[in-house]
Amino acid sequence: MESLASLHELEEIVVTVLKDIYDPEIPVNIYDLGLIYDISITAEKEVVVLMTLTAPNCPEAGTIPAEVQERLRDIPDVKDAKVLLTFDPPWDKSMMSEIAQFELGFY
Repeated sequence: MESLASLHELEEIVVTVLKDIYDPEIPVNIYDLGLIYDISITAEKEVVVLMTLTAPNCPEAGTIPAEVQERLRDIPDVKDAKVLLTFDPPWDKSMMSEIAQFELGFY
């Protein structure tokens, strides 16, 4: 069955999926935590996510990017997904959404 989701709708679905992935050590999803730097979706519905971690030595460095890629590939309209990990610029708490800052007591 051919999908009718537009690229904009697909991006909204991708963001929803990302908001359901948590760093096990922090009770905030990776999207609101500011770990997602960029989401690109090609016309062929291939998703590329540029993301970071809270620190290069994060104990979840091997699992979070793999979970992101796996969960994005599970979206019916996504043909493929790739996660690129970067530490430039380094993550800091100012990258968190206001909701995340509030949940973690920074407000």
